[in-house]
Amino acid sequence: MDTLNKYRQIIETILTEYTKIPYAYGDIRTESAFDRSNDRYLLVNVGWDNKGNRIHGTLVHIDILNGKLWIQRDGTEHGIAKELVKAGIPKDHIVLGFHSAEIRQHTDYAAA
Repeated sequence: MDTLNKYRQIIETILTEYTKIPYAYGDIRTESAFDRSNDRYLLVNVGWDNKGNRIHGTLVHIDILNGKLWIQRDGTEHGIAKELVKAGIPKDHIVLGFHSAEIRQHTDYAAA
């Protein structure tokens, strides 16, 4: 399996596991959206909280750009980047896109 397809499979496997975690309150579910042709991978929370408020927002957004995984949004408790590394993706192939370029250069991950 080539590197790009390996990365796609790892992302999809990790994000799919999040769709199985039930919310402790309200009627909220986590849905995955995988767009392999554009290399865009999302987790979206959808539903209603206990106060009757509509919930709809992106929990995780990862793009594969120029062979690197750009984490555009990470609303997970422990950090999706750590899970990607644990699954075999090198830190220098992960960009924390939710940080500015000035901050990214001081992380253990790729700056761009």
